[in-house]
Amino acid sequence: MDAQEIIPWDWRRIFIGEVPGGFLLEVVLRVAFIYLLLLISMRILGKKMASQFTRNEMAALVCLASAVGVPILSPDRGLLPALIICIVIILLSRMFLYFSVRSERVEAITLGSVETLIDEGVMNIKTMESTGLSQERVFAQLRSQQIMHLGEVRRLYFEANGKFTLIKSKDDRPGLTVIPDFDTEFTKSQQKTYNVLVCSVCGQLNASTRKSLRCPSCRRRHWKVAVTSAEKVPDEVAVGHQ
Repeated sequence: MDAQEIIPWDWRRIFIGEVPGGFLLEVVLRVAFIYLLLLISMRILGKKMASQFTRNEMAALVCLASAVGVPILSPDRGLLPALIICIVIILLSRMFLYFSVRSERVEAITLGSVETLIDEGVMNIKTMESTGLSQERVFAQLRSQQIMHLGEVRRLYFEANGKFTLIKSKDDRPGLTVIPDFDTEFTKSQQKTYNVLVCSVCGQLNASTRKSLRCPSCRRRHWKVAVTSAEKVPDEVAVGHQ
């Protein structure tokens, strides 16, 4: 449409467009066809399409959305190409799934692999950098699982679908607090272990209490006092029990 043909406040053009009014009835048929086509396609692709997406499933969903959008509103586009596109997407998804089940290498390339973010209370900085996760993002995930410090964590996995899996430690060992520094009221209530230092970057323990040493895990010199799971009893409460 040329700029000269655009008439401001042309309500027919705004609401109906440059198509005959009867095309609105055709849109109903097109939407119904596309809707059923999507339901059938997602049913064939499997139940995971309705819950959590892998890379292949996300790619398939985006392709399906782009394929079915144009035929709904374009009167010059037929429905058959959208059907062919959906069939090709389903076949490709099934093919990737077939080879992924039979080859771990193909599965790792197409679906991704599980990454270990925390191992026995120590964060894997290189893995976090490669996956694009910051320390605060990991801490936020731990706080959502009621974890107050890294000593409570045995393993934290970053799944291929982008979710986190936490395995708690059975030992009550000190670790790096995950509480933000600005929340001084909460951090003061945490029980400090002044004879144990912990790396503020990765959470590696340093029992020597020498702040000049490099962290054996991340090679930094940023140390702070470790905390334990036990909460510090407020002074007014302690006095009241004496």
